[in-house]
Amino acid sequence: MENLHHIVVVGGGAGGLELVTRLGNKLGKKRKARITLVDAGLTHVWKPLLHEVASGSLDASANEINYRAHARKHHYEFQLGRMSGLDRQNKQVVIAPFHDIDGTEVVPERQIPYDTLVIAVGSTANDFGTPGAQDHCLFLDSLKQARRFHNLLLNAFLRKNHEAFQGSEHTLSISIIGAGATGVELAAELRLASRELPVYGMNHLQPSDVSITVIEAADRILPALPGRISAAATRELEHQRVMVLTGQPVSEVRSDSVVMKDGTELPSEMTIWAAGIKAPGFLAELDGLEVNRSNQLVVEQTLQTTQDVDVFAFGDCAACPQPDSERPVPPRAQAAHQQADTLFRTLCNRLEGEEAVPFVYNDHGSLINFSRYTTVGNLMGNLSGRSMYIEGKVARMFYLSLYRMHQVALHGPVRTGVIWLMDRISRAMHPRLKLH
Repeated sequence: MENLHHIVVVGGGAGGLELVTRLGNKLGKKRKARITLVDAGLTHVWKPLLHEVASGSLDASANEINYRAHARKHHYEFQLGRMSGLDRQNKQVVIAPFHDIDGTEVVPERQIPYDTLVIAVGSTANDFGTPGAQDHCLFLDSLKQARRFHNLLLNAFLRKNHEAFQGSEHTLSISIIGAGATGVELAAELRLASRELPVYGMNHLQPSDVSITVIEAADRILPALPGRISAAATRELEHQRVMVLTGQPVSEVRSDSVVMKDGTELPSEMTIWAAGIKAPGFLAELDGLEVNRSNQLVVEQTLQTTQDVDVFAFGDCAACPQPDSERPVPPRAQAAHQQADTLFRTLCNRLEGEEAVPFVYNDHGSLINFSRYTTVGNLMGNLSGRSMYIEGKVARMFYLSLYRMHQVALHGPVRTGVIWLMDRISRAMHPRLKLH
């Protein structure tokens, strides 16, 4: 094999996949560099859509991207495996052994050499050590977890529908801990599911039999967003008959209930944890790389780690400083998209012996989607720096465009247009909810 500069990207999330796509098209295609993506899964689904997969509003099979097929089309290599360590002296990424579903080892531990390493492994839920959370909560960190949630949800509806037919108690109580964007949007999707499933045969269970509660420790939902968006979101949730509890820290999660800090116990047959994120724990043991309290790799404004100029990190797993601010870049999809663009330019510059490009985050606003009901949010003006509040169909149009922009980055405009047309046909031919 040619002695090409080897760029290894660990993590095929939104930012990582966009980065290797552009690097492959620019450098891999012209044999200017060798590009390798490493991920623990075989397929990619945009993480902001996982709550729709969980509720059944989205069929993941029709929206996932196979890494091997995508790599062939965009001139990079794909390695299946989970990063478990790093040897910076020998410039090697350590990949854990890969096992099949029966526990049989398929591929032993191996090392992948690199010249430039990019870590983009995303984040996982942060339960803050809350007793019972790991044992009794459902999480939405991965496609596997979203699919498991969906199966459990269908079984819960089936069980309650049968109990309603038998004339016994059949209320299904669902609690969502954390009222950030994921928690709020999931609540709306679950309410939609409670109204749609009776159409498909579960006609003994009524939407009013499904109790959905959103629990937030702060004094309002969506605490990271402007107050006007929070107020509008609260009104919409209440309109959809979702109970909103604020100023209520959770002290314990039990198999059938959630216990508040003040001792109040709320019945809950299904409990979802959506109250914060942290970077994967293994990052704290990567051959001396600096991390913060949330396990995020501490990076310079160039996205280079503080201890090694040949190791970069971005997205949710990185703590990147912002000029004129004490807070790092927020862990949001738009930040990862912007960082991927900056890092693409930096890595191209490195091959030419030029300087790294400093990353500057531009907040374009926030949008919260309430399933098919409505969308609210704000857009930031590029020139004025002021935000504009939007809602309804206009906000919904901007919200849908975010995913299409991600698809354009991965497939190009022509293929994205074909995908959009196929999505329209699929929605017309298939049930409004995934029923299996």
